[in-house]
Amino acid sequence: MIEKVKSLMINYGVNENLAPFLSNIITLTAVMVISLTAASVVRKILFRVLESYAEKSKANWHTVFTERRIFDRLVRIIPIGIIHAFAPLFPPYTEWIQRIAYSSMIFFLLLAVDGLLDGVNDIYSKFEISKIRPIKGYLQVVNILSYTVGIIVVISVFIDRSPWILLSGIGAATAVVMLIFQNSILGLVASIQLTSNNMLQIGDWIEMPKYGADGNVLEITLHTVKIQNSDKTITYIPTHAFMQESFKNWRGMMESGGRRIKRAIHIDVTSIKLCDEALLSRLENIPHIHKYIKDKRKEITEYHKDYNGDHSYITEGSHLTNIGIFRIYIENYLKNHPKVSKDMTQVVRQLPPGENGLPVEIYAFTNEIAWSDYERIQSDIFEHLLAVVPEFDLRIYQKPSGYDVSHAV
Repeated sequence: MIEKVKSLMINYGVNENLAPFLSNIITLTAVMVISLTAASVVRKILFRVLESYAEKSKANWHTVFTERRIFDRLVRIIPIGIIHAFAPLFPPYTEWIQRIAYSSMIFFLLLAVDGLLDGVNDIYSKFEISKIRPIKGYLQVVNILSYTVGIIVVISVFIDRSPWILLSGIGAATAVVMLIFQNSILGLVASIQLTSNNMLQIGDWIEMPKYGADGNVLEITLHTVKIQNSDKTITYIPTHAFMQESFKNWRGMMESGGRRIKRAIHIDVTSIKLCDEALLSRLENIPHIHKYIKDKRKEITEYHKDYNGDHSYITEGSHLTNIGIFRIYIENYLKNHPKVSKDMTQVVRQLPPGENGLPVEIYAFTNEIAWSDYERIQSDIFEHLLAVVPEFDLRIYQKPSGYDVSHAV
């Protein structure tokens, strides 16, 4: 073709020394125009087809792929392919034009594959199962392999050697390859184990004190797990660390629909006593323990009727204690509290007394799991209980403060 253009130009009176240069420029320009026109036509046709399909389809994969510029990258292969096909028109540079064009096509193909994998992950992440079985780590492995193969092919094209020769060389240098991709291999194995054993999901609330992590899992990739802490900071933890270090996953609590309260009120032991008639009469007016005290008083009366021994030291109701009635009050208060779960364990127990008094521990579950709601409910419960303690002639134990010392003097 170049020779024909050259002859035609000479026939029109162009200088013979200038004709070869001009013929090359004209031919190159013609090839560029053809390649760009072909790419433009294909792009218009492709996007019209996609728009037509988008109007009929409820799926959104075409939108994701368009945002990831997958089709745009594939279209760019067309003009490069045309240049590769017309390379023989430039005999002195044919080989290098074909090598560069071939490498460029592989480059844009790799970019398209990269975008495709990201698009697949975007689409998959819209499904609920993506939180349980994230695939981003596996897609990253495929991406690394595709780039590795692509680079090997490009190198083999430029050095004019079979890619199998390079692959065999890599096989001989397995130890070096494993050292280079050590983190990727560890991350892949960890991702498989975390996923297969359902140890970690996107959206899980986890605690990992060693790395200062306490928040929700946002992303699980081949190399790192992205966690947003409660203070909105982001922590990145190596994926393989989850197989080597311990961590707490709060998913069980989230799925149960209840959040545990486990806290104690410390009672001053010196305020614990047997209830006299005046105290029992006053406490009997409290709705949560009215029936309990009434039944216990009846039980004690029956016991005294049947008691044959000397019980002159026993007064009616004297073996009811203020701490025991307070414990029953807490139990009934929790049973009637609208924000305390009725389907989960509720225990009010006394722990061994110590230097800080007698701990009365509450073990129950709220029916709200959001942190702010949970703290509000827990605060409401203990604010009420701390306020009613004096009604039972009990005192909260606390170490003496400066205020206590000044008022004692």
